[in-house]
Amino acid sequence: MSDNPSYWFPAKRYGWGWGPPVCWQGWVVFIAYLALIIGGLRYFAAERSTVPNALVYCAVLTIIFVVIVAIKGERGR
Repeated sequence: MSDNPSYWFPAKRYGWGWGPPVCWQGWVVFIAYLALIIGGLRYFAAERSTVPNALVYCAVLTIIFVVIVAIKGERGR
């Protein structure tokens, strides 16, 4: 794992998208995303909220995550 590459997420060799993080900053973003998803779903389950609330929560977090990855990820080939 590199200490300070110019990007946090490498482009996939084939297809679209990015691979796993290559530096600690990328791992922090990825783990925070997973923790927020899991914590939010546990919260919505405990509150007996409606499913749409949980879906909107996950969608917003996913959009934020994808924007961060697009900004800090390697450009596609």
